[in-house]
Amino acid sequence: QVQLVESGGGLVQAGGSLRLSCAASGRVFSSYAMGWFRQAPGKEREFVAAITWSGVTTRYADSVKGRFTISRDNAKNTVSLQMNNLKPEDTAVYYCAAVRSYAVVIERRGYDYWGQGTQVTVSS
Repeated sequence: QVQLVESGGGLVQAGGSLRLSCAASGRVFSSYAMGWFRQAPGKEREFVAAITWSGVTTRYADSVKGRFTISRDNAKNTVSLQMNNLKPEDTAVYYCAAVRSYAVVIERRGYDYWGQGTQVTVSS
């Protein structure tokens, strides 16, 4: 089992920045691919960013490319999402996810473990 706890959400004005963190406990963190997803009211949960166990390979949704950066620290069992130039359409609950894999995973159904989510609200 892997337990995931997100933090760092909040209210920010458009153009601002936030940094989300996800703390993992349980199994060997470095064996897990990690991802961030988000879900806005009335919409399905969508892919935001993903990173391989080593941190070498990353993937981003087109809507966040160039603005968001995913990273991980295997020594601290954390994965982060730096979000810059935030837009009102980024408003959502953001979820951290994990799966034991050495590949990058971008499909929601590919993940086995999920955090409870953290709210990000961007005002215009």
